[in-house]
Amino acid sequence: MGIVEEAHNVKILGSGHKTIVLAHGFGTDQSVWKHLVPHLLQDYKVVLFDTMGAGTTNPEYFDFDRYATLEGFAYDVIGILEELKVSSCIYVGHSVSTMIGVVASIARPDLFSKLVLLSGSPRYLNDADYFGGFEPEDIEQLFESMQSNYKAWCAGFAPLAIGGDMESVAVQEFSRTLFNMRPDIAYSILQTIFQIDMRNLLRHVTIPCHIIQSMKDLAVPVVVAEYLHQNLGGESIVEVMSTDGHHPQLSSPGIVIPVILRHIRCDIAV
Repeated sequence: MGIVEEAHNVKILGSGHKTIVLAHGFGTDQSVWKHLVPHLLQDYKVVLFDTMGAGTTNPEYFDFDRYATLEGFAYDVIGILEELKVSSCIYVGHSVSTMIGVVASIARPDLFSKLVLLSGSPRYLNDADYFGGFEPEDIEQLFESMQSNYKAWCAGFAPLAIGGDMESVAVQEFSRTLFNMRPDIAYSILQTIFQIDMRNLLRHVTIPCHIIQSMKDLAVPVVVAEYLHQNLGGESIVEVMSTDGHHPQLSSPGIVIPVILRHIRCDIAV
């Protein structure tokens, strides 16, 4: 195992000819894909990894300057693919990892045959003629809560993000992975996320994109999925699901897994 593989806890499962890369979002780790992975193993080679800063990675490897932009995370993805000698993959990204995949695909389009973008957003802040879902004061409040009591913030944020009560298994699972992050690293990554504005980069994406979105999502308004569809440079398709929450692969796997599988298996009709 190479240095990059070890740092990101890379796992390779399955034995198909096509490779699928599963990239998790903020506050989770590769375990967020546990409901999807068993359905892929017969037909695909599956690459799982933890993004740097996840609670399962070594915090000593986290470079605050490198990960102040999404480029740092995107070059990690490219590094993993190069180390594994993957020549082309279907990339399934969730939350911030959708835009990490976008950046990686612009830098190295040869490495990607398709992007499946679950709960993705190019910008979380509202702007003139753009509804991202958050005002600056919303973000300030969020960061103040994180800094004053990280554990309490996790307990409050998890059910909001999942769209369920504290008793649900999905909320407990997200609470666990969120709380496993080192607080200063979590704060830094979330700052990076809320500062992104990828809107001008979208037109440079040439890889086909499959956009999957919950009808109700605290972090990503449903209109953002249509914005992506209209502004991506290559072919794209949108499917809005009757699910609630930002982590539907955890909270509504019965609905979401068949949708993801269909978008993995079927290409956009020209």
